[in-house]
Amino acid sequence: MAPELADRIEPKPVTSSDVVFEGKVWDVVSEDVDLGRAGTVTREFVRHPGAVGVLALDDDGRVALVHQYRHPVGMTLWEVPAGLLDVDGEPPHEAARRELAEESDLQAERWDTLIDWVLSPGGTSEVFRCYLARGLTPVPHHERHDRDGEEMDMPTHWFDLDEVHAAVLAGRLHSPSLVVAVLAAHAARAQGWTTLRPADAPWPEHPKHR
Repeated sequence: MAPELADRIEPKPVTSSDVVFEGKVWDVVSEDVDLGRAGTVTREFVRHPGAVGVLALDDDGRVALVHQYRHPVGMTLWEVPAGLLDVDGEPPHEAARRELAEESDLQAERWDTLIDWVLSPGGTSEVFRCYLARGLTPVPHHERHDRDGEEMDMPTHWFDLDEVHAAVLAGRLHSPSLVVAVLAAHAARAQGWTTLRPADAPWPEHPKHR
């Protein structure tokens, strides 16, 4: 019998854990992990609070993308609106709703879970969930977020989903959240959106939501 085609949540015992670098947003930790027969190994990684993103799709099949500078790679990337899960007690889908409003001045009537993934499991604990938002309307002007910092000059533009999908496959777009979200949305639309899950679908891959 073939094994189940699903990742398993089975953290190994940690015998020691130390913060080797404390950052403004996330920390680097060093942990000794008991792997049983393989013995104890030391792993250093970025401890990350997790993040959510939003693929906002309008009635004409267009996607709202933001243009944001990312200093570690020295690139200005087209991205889906996204943000950290850094507000205590805030459900992930509410964090996504907040990020869409803050970054793109948009609100949505319908929310679905599109896809989940881990970004770089060998080096960071970051897990990411992307939502599909539809039934879009602008946030009223008097309720709009006052953007600052790197988000101050971050414009939002609309592109046809098929155009973005083609740009991903052509190697012209590189943001991981955009790439995964667009490939997932393009495939889900071809299946009549039958693969979507509720906005509050279980998310046991995130340690705080197990």
